[in-house]
Amino acid sequence: MGKRGRREKKTRDVFVGRPFEGLATEAEWVALRELVPAATAPLALADHPDRPVILTTVLPMALPALVKPDGRILLSVQMPARSGDLSRDLATVLEDALRAEPGNYVGATGLPGPGPRLQDLLADDGQLDVTVHSTFDYWLDDPRPDDPEIAGSLEQANSSILPTVAVPSAPAAYWCQVTEKAHLRWVLPEPEDVALDALARLHAAGDLALGSTGRYVGAFRAHGLLAPVWDLPRDPEPAEYEQPLADLAKRYADAVAVTDPLNSAERRARDGLRGRQLTLR
Repeated sequence: MGKRGRREKKTRDVFVGRPFEGLATEAEWVALRELVPAATAPLALADHPDRPVILTTVLPMALPALVKPDGRILLSVQMPARSGDLSRDLATVLEDALRAEPGNYVGATGLPGPGPRLQDLLADDGQLDVTVHSTFDYWLDDPRPDDPEIAGSLEQANSSILPTVAVPSAPAAYWCQVTEKAHLRWVLPEPEDVALDALARLHAAGDLALGSTGRYVGAFRAHGLLAPVWDLPRDPEPAEYEQPLADLAKRYADAVAVTDPLNSAERRARDGLRGRQLTLR
């Protein structure tokens, strides 16, 4: 057959707005992808139940995955995206890591072809039990690297971490300290429109504050979910916001349950909140 008769098949890229939809802790996946600097969570695989896999926020040199000499796989949720479907990207890297020899890494490649997504590979519906770390020392099996270059690189990475603490009153809620203040960031599990309407109801009723000191400042839009942000004073400990967040979570759940159309004040509040959104890509 001549060249004119041969056509190479091209992989078609499809954008998926909620790549983690269907996973049991979708909001936690989004938080680890976009908001938390250093954290890990064990993953259970449906077809390889005895293979240890650890989800991590980032890896050295932005690697997608590492295979430790003992066979443990470290999978980076913050790896550079390859396509419009982050779930397919991560599944491709995970499959490559399963085939890799111990002691190797999985590098970046091109657009993945058709195949399974995370939702197809994970057992327990992708449930995450997250551990937040104050350093990236968990990258190494030996906490005291002999190589000065590795030690220097690790020290530089550690210096970039914003102090971050999970606030257990609500799933996917994290306190973090910045220069002159602190923030509380909470990834909401409902679709964007549902979450925004609920926040608008609270704002119109004057119920969107976090306790007496937490001021709502806006929201991130990330992977089809909303992550509202509150400014906090720097001094109080994260534990002091557990009860205020529990109270806010109850008010938010009540607002989500309301099915009546927004009234005029709530619509105005929604328009104002929409203007304070920032999309993370």
